[in-house]
Amino acid sequence: MEIIKAAIITVSDKGSKGEREDLSGPVIKEIIEKYGYKVVEYKIIPDDFDIIRKEISKIADEEIANIIFTTGGTGFSVRDVTPEATKASCYREVPGIPEAMRSFSMTVTKRAMLTRATAGIRKNTLVINMPGSPKAVRESLEYIVETLRHGIEILMGNASECAR
Repeated sequence: MEIIKAAIITVSDKGSKGEREDLSGPVIKEIIEKYGYKVVEYKIIPDDFDIIRKEISKIADEEIANIIFTTGGTGFSVRDVTPEATKASCYREVPGIPEAMRSFSMTVTKRAMLTRATAGIRKNTLVINMPGSPKAVRESLEYIVETLRHGIEILMGNASECAR
């Protein structure tokens, strides 16, 4: 089983200034490491469209990671621009991942319908917007993490069929 390199980007104005502890990024790290992913990059950046887009693009273009998890910036606040920055940096959308997360999360809370999270592919890197709350990150990521490996292996050129 090949090691999957992962990047975690926490998007938070307050977190990037050291005014708020990042609680969601560590939850992502904990879960994906249980599944054999290696965290090779972890950053806290502000809710800024250009910074988010550039960071995603850099990680994908320089082949730093096979998958990027963002956390935060997917709500309705005027500063919540993570989905737009993700779409601007990706070449192809992967709507099934956020659809699955929303569908599962709706069984926990109706507020799940308010997330604007997206997912996409840039070069050979999968990018997934996760929620900003640690509880929602845990619920969503634990729901999808086992299935992600196959998609990443296809991107890496190590698998070719989705049929079982």
